[in-house]
Amino acid sequence: MIIALFPNRQKKRSKSIAVSIREFLVSRGVTVVVDDENAEEFEAAPISSIDPNEIKYMLSMGGDGTILQLIHRHPDILAPVLGINLGSLGFMADVPISEIYPSLQDLLAGAYHVENRVMMQGGLGQEQHGFAVNDIVIHRAQNPCLVDLAIHVDGRYLNTFSADGVILSTPSGSTAYSLAAGGPILAPELEALVMTPISPHTISNRPIVLLPSQEIQIQYLSERDPVECTYDGISSKPMNTGEVFTITPCARRFSLVRLHRRDFYSTLRSKLGWTGKLKH
Repeated sequence: MIIALFPNRQKKRSKSIAVSIREFLVSRGVTVVVDDENAEEFEAAPISSIDPNEIKYMLSMGGDGTILQLIHRHPDILAPVLGINLGSLGFMADVPISEIYPSLQDLLAGAYHVENRVMMQGGLGQEQHGFAVNDIVIHRAQNPCLVDLAIHVDGRYLNTFSADGVILSTPSGSTAYSLAAGGPILAPELEALVMTPISPHTISNRPIVLLPSQEIQIQYLSERDPVECTYDGISSKPMNTGEVFTITPCARRFSLVRLHRRDFYSTLRSKLGWTGKLKH
């Protein structure tokens, strides 16, 4: 079995924990690979030395943002991700430091299931589309005021938002920027997308849940500076007045390991600080 280990070196204790995890896995017959630049330091095989399809799991050490960066940095690796959190509890990286080794034992024993979550892709005109695990955001960027964005769904006009922008979110991303902008929380395996306007001028503008199979077109109407189109907060490109950004289904799925010892709803309660108690 081959497991790829990806520590976020900006996190405290990441090196020592990664070395300990490697030793734990190797002692159980697992081959551990890491990014080429870390191979010698961690005494592991460089990731370029193996076929990406041979990787059984990816271990991400950091937070939810680390997982997103990992997927974008290695789009050729389709193995499911287990997220080990080196900070506060994450929605995707939900294994705390205190449970690393019991969680790895569960992983090797098969005490988990894999969630295959919706992803999306988008781009301007005929260009190659980039993908997103969490969200694609169209934002006013350097413009000092609201911008007008016309939305079409499967060729049908929906609305023109005068706003700071609009967020197109997957269920995975519904607990990220979309939630902060007033969007709903979606169950992670739901087949849906959420469109959430950012600070809309009209309070009747509300988030709307759409089918992931639908084609969504966003046209920039304002005669102002370019707006910014961002994928998962990692990469971005400008969109000029009159241009259309098209979002379509992505054939790829985001595969996340869910251990039986943890579940989305307990993570949700903890992360959001819900303190309600069951009354009898």
